[in-house]
Amino acid sequence: MSTADVATHAVPLARVHRGDLVESVHLGHVVVLAPGGEVRHALGDPDVVVWPRSSLKPLQALAMLRHGLGLDGPELALVCASHSGEPGHLEVVEGVLAGAGLTAADLRNTPDWPLAPDAAWQRRADGHGPQPLTQNCSGKHAGMLATCVAAGWSTEGYLDPAHPLQRAVVATVAELTGVPVDHVTVDGCGAPLLSTTLTGLARAFGAIAAAAARDDGSATARVGRAMAAHPWHVGGTGRDATAFMTAVPGLVAKDGADGVYAAGLRDGGAVAFKVLDGASRPRPAVLASALALAGVDPAAVAEVGRTPVLGHGRPVGAVRATFGPDA
Repeated sequence: MSTADVATHAVPLARVHRGDLVESVHLGHVVVLAPGGEVRHALGDPDVVVWPRSSLKPLQALAMLRHGLGLDGPELALVCASHSGEPGHLEVVEGVLAGAGLTAADLRNTPDWPLAPDAAWQRRADGHGPQPLTQNCSGKHAGMLATCVAAGWSTEGYLDPAHPLQRAVVATVAELTGVPVDHVTVDGCGAPLLSTTLTGLARAFGAIAAAAARDDGSATARVGRAMAAHPWHVGGTGRDATAFMTAVPGLVAKDGADGVYAAGLRDGGAVAFKVLDGASRPRPAVLASALALAGVDPAAVAEVGRTPVLGHGRPVGAVRATFGPDA
């Protein structure tokens, strides 16, 4: 595990081309793991310690399944999601709560508007303000509450790091990543946020995707199957995680705030990266190139990895990864 600051060994991951000049550069770190877990490719520091943000949700969901959460399919995908707050997302979240005898009033995540602009506009037009239900992490929080009910734990204080649920999450994250959880803080939604390394995060996603491909009946496989089979529920309309999982069969991918991303492949290969400035703009290009290095056909992700740079409404450049087949 690296002891360096996240900026110390950062290198260019993507360049923003406008016209015939490079307008800006996004620095960061990326790691690509082979199916056996060895590092196949790395830029920057693959062992840099990061806050994985919402990329941690599949691991949190795994801890929930291991302690009694009885969900699969779209419902489990929503527990792993940073959903866009579209009506179909909210219906599933409310269903998860109802199945546990709870309502949206029991959610303790931070109130917010839906991520989808159309959905946010409609909520405003209908006279609603920001709510926990429409915040992108409400599926995870609904799953946490439902797990507490199933396990016989108190739903009060379920966000406390000392709560049995959160202790179970810590143990699961350390197990799947192979990295001790040395740092704990509070995520934007109010849940405890745990540190890991990029290599550890990639290792966990490779294990989830490979278990799903084997269909071995484990809780790990259930998480991977739900995400890969229901990518819209993991993100939403126009979201890059949804697009990549739609384009690559069996892919398990999850974005996180502040430029973090992780993805696992059916063969156990995996990728993870951190964009140093936290920007979302370079994510599709970086993920597409990293997946190509992991063995995905570049043609399969070329379109979803394309991010044009616009001038007066038309493409005048593009965001391009500094590595991979098109670098």
